[in-house]
Amino acid sequence: MKKLKIFNDPIYGFIPIQSALIFDITEHPYFQRLRRISQMGLSYLVYPGVHHTRFEHALGCLYLMQQTIAVLESKNVKISNEESEALQIAILLHDIGHGPFSHTLEHSFIKGVHHEDISLQFMKALNEEFNGKLSLAIEMFKGEYSRPFFNQLIASQLDIDRLDYLKRDSFFSGVTEGNINSHRLITMLDVVDENLVVDKKGIYSVEKFIVARRLMYWMVYLHKTSLAAECILVNILKRATELSINKKDIAVSEQLNFFLNESRNFDKNTLVAFSKLDDYDIIGSVKSWMNHSDKVLSELAKSLINRSLPKVIVQKEAFSEKQLKSFSAHCKNKNDETYFVHTGTVRNLAYNKDKYPINIKMNGDSVENIISISDHLNLETLTQPVVKHFAYFPK
Repeated sequence: MKKLKIFNDPIYGFIPIQSALIFDITEHPYFQRLRRISQMGLSYLVYPGVHHTRFEHALGCLYLMQQTIAVLESKNVKISNEESEALQIAILLHDIGHGPFSHTLEHSFIKGVHHEDISLQFMKALNEEFNGKLSLAIEMFKGEYSRPFFNQLIASQLDIDRLDYLKRDSFFSGVTEGNINSHRLITMLDVVDENLVVDKKGIYSVEKFIVARRLMYWMVYLHKTSLAAECILVNILKRATELSINKKDIAVSEQLNFFLNESRNFDKNTLVAFSKLDDYDIIGSVKSWMNHSDKVLSELAKSLINRSLPKVIVQKEAFSEKQLKSFSAHCKNKNDETYFVHTGTVRNLAYNKDKYPINIKMNGDSVENIISISDHLNLETLTQPVVKHFAYFPK
């Protein structure tokens, strides 16, 4: 009974821990590390309030999953105690593989390995520690369990992850356009033929959810200033890695040094080192590099820490040769241009109709795709990716 604790969340209020195993997982250093991993990377440079962490997001997802299980059981969907606990564990740990500043540095430390894959490795390591008690949660997380709706609640077009991060990120950023009614969406969930569906009364809530996701990406996640800051942080670590490999003196924490010296294959030693790496290692190092003798590293570090960011342009069309030359003209030292001048693209797909489409439960148990029955004129348009081009260069 001592382990049946509650957390106080600013959005949902009290979040209960419903089993001793879940409590022990939240107490584990692997999970506690999420307190030191920012949810939204460097977005606080644009929206000062977004200092929330992956820890809070994970607990929010746990709460919403608890609510979902209660709703589905009230609609006569049979969920055993073992399935309920496993589902809560799977959603609690779904983002445990995120590294410092979340998506910003996703491929800066372990090349070609996504955070979902690292999450799975963390879950396997925890499963060994807890004597196989996470096996069912891992099966659900991988989508290998015999009842598909469990995985769809963890990773789909209308999953618990999105229901929390849209509401949470909207709350802390103050961007009300992204606020969704997650409680109503959960109340409208049901299961038909072991697949997740939404009751037809929830059509408008789903439409709002899709539109809100589109707006949050353009207004927050893909904000041009955040894009520039994130690229600068990636370049800082790129430069630091080059200096470290060339045996240049560079102040760095032990855990960050593990990843700077050479490219790492993903194994148990890498996982242990990664479990000790967080935002603090990065920010502490970048602050010390402001006074480094290497001009490129010090200038980049000062730019980020002092928020003296470059000029950023975003447009629909690809940049012309004339524009590219004008960007380069702003860089004094052409040898360092790749660090201070950058072009790229961003992609926004509000709803992927081909991957786990959102299905609506009509009369009886008949099911229709949200696109085919919605009278929202722009919903079909939102299934098409929108690509924009961006560039930054010294002011």
